[in-house]
Amino acid sequence: MKVRRLLTLPVLAASLAALLTGCGIRATEVPTDFGAAPSRVPCSLSEPDLSTQSPRGVPVQVFLLCRSSLVAVDRSVRVPDGTPDARRRVIVAQGLLDELAETPSPSEKDAGYATYVRGGMSVTGPRRTDPEDTLRLSTAPDRLTRYALAQIVCTFSDSAAAEGDGSVILGGPGPEPPRRYECTDDVRARPAEVRPPSSEVPTG
Repeated sequence: MKVRRLLTLPVLAASLAALLTGCGIRATEVPTDFGAAPSRVPCSLSEPDLSTQSPRGVPVQVFLLCRSSLVAVDRSVRVPDGTPDARRRVIVAQGLLDELAETPSPSEKDAGYATYVRGGMSVTGPRRTDPEDTLRLSTAPDRLTRYALAQIVCTFSDSAAAEGDGSVILGGPGPEPPRRYECTDDVRARPAEVRPPSSEVPTG
């Protein structure tokens, strides 16, 4: 009698599995728990955040950090009408620095954006022996964190503050000569690992 009962158990199990399959239910031995659905796709803003843009400013973009990469977001910088080009570059650069130092908006923070550029940094134009498109920061570039330097280089090189060739000439407050820094694809993708490449520039 016990043997017969043992033999019928596999038959019952097989019958139950077939019944479940026939009803459209797939039997599984592993419990599944996918958790709650994500409320927002990381680094994705559902719509432009107009609170970060001045209606009377010049449209610009700055690079913030999101999920270990640099991502461009829209901002605006005020430039007085009739400003000479040389002065305009410095005004734009200062405006970009200020925007980089601002805390991201609530919607941007919810999407995962952050900045590593500290407030209070200033920028000036070239010295007498510098190339004419040099921008000198109040903090030497080699004293900045990798993230902050990458944000500044990529933001400047993609703006009216630079020549528009994907690079920018930066110097610090000291006597050291400025250097040309590049914003490459690797820098944008992995700013924590890849420092913006730099090279010497001719000085007068």
